[in-house]
Amino acid sequence: MLLLALAAVPWSIQSFGGRDVTFLFAWGLLNTDPLSVTTIYRFLFVYTRGLPEYILAWPLSVVAYGLALASAVAGWLGSREDPRVTAGLLVVAAALQARLAWGFSVQPTRTAWPLGTVALLAAAWWCYWPALGGGDDDRE
Repeated sequence: MLLLALAAVPWSIQSFGGRDVTFLFAWGLLNTDPLSVTTIYRFLFVYTRGLPEYILAWPLSVVAYGLALASAVAGWLGSREDPRVTAGLLVVAAALQARLAWGFSVQPTRTAWPLGTVALLAAAWWCYWPALGGGDDDRE
């Protein structure tokens, strides 16, 4: 359930010189000025022409997250999960979100807070650290 809840958390909050804010989720983005929602599908197949390459870290992180979620569901349904794979995919998604935030933040008057990086790493640690031999506690 924790991994599924990550889809509801903004993975990155980006501000544009104090004028507006964009909340980037796994499913799409929410812009405040003007108030609008763009799904990741529309973003990829309608609005990607001419965008910088660092922005592609967003859909790649969503793919890694989706694979981690599929791995966790497979483990829940059939006890066939390799926790190293699921945790590794969460870490990859977190690193890609950090890349997106860094690429966005190096531009003048722009800032990005990589909440997704923190949330994905926290989920990997909370759910999989004990299974990987990193602790003796029984968190599940």
